[in-house]
Amino acid sequence: QVQLIESGGGLVQAGDSLRLSCAASLRIFSIGTMGWFRQAPGKEREFVTVITWNGGNIGYADSVKGRFTISRDMAKSTVFLQMNSLKPDDTAVYYCAASTLQWGPTAAMAYHYWGQGTQVTVSS
Repeated sequence: QVQLIESGGGLVQAGDSLRLSCAASLRIFSIGTMGWFRQAPGKEREFVTVITWNGGNIGYADSVKGRFTISRDMAKSTVFLQMNSLKPDDTAVYYCAASTLQWGPTAAMAYHYWGQGTQVTVSS
């Protein structure tokens, strides 16, 4: 069983930056891909970014390209989400997720393990 522990959310102003972290515990060798998703009030959970664990292949949603950066520290089994130039539309609960699939899926249903979520609020 993989546990994902997120941290780093908070309340910021538009244009500010935040860095989210997600530490994975136990059996990290079984992870193929890690990703970040977000869910705003009244909306469905949406894909933000993904990184394949071994190859480091990366993908981003169009809405965050050029502003968000995903990275990983394999030694610490941790994935990071650096969010710059934040906008009010980025306000959501952000979830870290892990999948055993190795090709970097962007569909939430492909992810088997989820963190508890961390709130990011961007004021205008």
